[in-house]
Amino acid sequence: MSKLRELFSDSVVYGFSNVVARFMNYLLVPFHTDVFSTARYSIVSLVYASITFLNVILQMGMESAYLRYAEDRKEASNIFKTIQLSLIAVSTIAVILLWLVMPVALSAMNLDSNTSGIYIMMLGILWFDTLSIVPFAELRLVRKSIQFAVLKVLHVIINVGLNFYLILGLDYGIEAVFIANLFASIIITGLIWAITADLWKGKWSQKWVGTIFSFGLPFIPAGLGHATNEMLDRFLLNSMDPQVAERLYGSGITPEDVVGIYSACYKLAVFMLLMVQMYRMAWQPFFMRYSQDKDSAALFSRAFVYFNAFAAVAYLIVALFKHQIVAIKVPILNATLINSEYWLGLEIVPLLLLAYWFQGWYINFSSGIFIKEKTSVLYKITLLGAGITLAVNIVLIPYFGMMGAAIATLASYGVMAFVLGIYSKRVMEVQYHLPASAGLMVVCALLVYVEPTVSAWLQAGALTGKTLLLIPGGIASASYVYMTSKLQNEE
Repeated sequence: MSKLRELFSDSVVYGFSNVVARFMNYLLVPFHTDVFSTARYSIVSLVYASITFLNVILQMGMESAYLRYAEDRKEASNIFKTIQLSLIAVSTIAVILLWLVMPVALSAMNLDSNTSGIYIMMLGILWFDTLSIVPFAELRLVRKSIQFAVLKVLHVIINVGLNFYLILGLDYGIEAVFIANLFASIIITGLIWAITADLWKGKWSQKWVGTIFSFGLPFIPAGLGHATNEMLDRFLLNSMDPQVAERLYGSGITPEDVVGIYSACYKLAVFMLLMVQMYRMAWQPFFMRYSQDKDSAALFSRAFVYFNAFAAVAYLIVALFKHQIVAIKVPILNATLINSEYWLGLEIVPLLLLAYWFQGWYINFSSGIFIKEKTSVLYKITLLGAGITLAVNIVLIPYFGMMGAAIATLASYGVMAFVLGIYSKRVMEVQYHLPASAGLMVVCALLVYVEPTVSAWLQAGALTGKTLLLIPGGIASASYVYMTSKLQNEE
């Protein structure tokens, strides 16, 4: 249990920084949805979707490669310098090429010649963020979680503060969103470079070039598959037939409006994503530290169980109370958490929460793949997921719009998680108790979807019905932990 407490404490530290950062960043959602129209907000969504895709290519899986090999502290500085010099060269060339194709790329993000400056700022954000990933990985590897947390929160403070200042104080338009982000990225990259400056004393190593790239490059197709699962739906919704948008959502609603609404409601799933990401930040260094322990399989099994127990609680709270959450007033802004103009898309939230829950499974199952250095399988699985995302979006968006996109995301993450789980068990025997884990997920989903019926039957109001359903949800979660613990003790 002491090792699990270590995982939990690291998750809490990373989680605290993520909670604070996400909370502050989330202040931009009520702010932006209040000052920008749904169509204008779609630009923010599409540009950041593009950044997600491009980050994967520019970063080349080097974060994971560093975490894998810099555990050898004698070689850490050599690995650091080799990776950083490689990233500087590749990212600079990539940014120049992207600048050359700017006239073609603008329309994909609902930009034109008048807003082309946003595209240039996007390239700057990409370049600086790429050069900070390995220094941040170093902080995680040596468990300098406090420094990591401070820098991440500082990035958000600068970004959020500049958003408010530029938009409210100087009356800037949508460009302010990207000016603020670029400025924050420049400052934080400079600071993290200063903190890790000693590692530049290492030497460029041709030996390490082959090793790190053979490990890291498979993460590019894997990352692109992940980006497709996360972001492709925005572009497909943006290209949907305008008549379909009006048929599904009412007269005057355009595909650009749909993208803006979808993107804003998608952010409500941030609560599950936050939990998954804080767990991931602690999980990767954790399982590498204990990979050689004789009880590592049992340790990883228990970690998965406790992850699911926490995920179940997070899912029920957000999915059941989504309407109450978005209606929360933000006193500073005198606005609701998400402007009511965007509530049309709240039906997607339970599905997206389940998708991120499956993403947490995927992260857990990746331990054996990393430890046994079988990372080449990741790109095959994520490309499978990307294919599912593309196919299901194309088939369902014309009929179900945003709901079709959410179903595609859930289907993709679900398939990816189960396929990786099966493969991971072949390379490292860990008892994940998948039937019980899947059963917990099904129970939680059923509780959410029967809530309207239960509330009507109780005649006690929706809020009372939702609250009462937390009780069987909590019992199901506790029973799951007890049952899997008993099974593990018997094994």
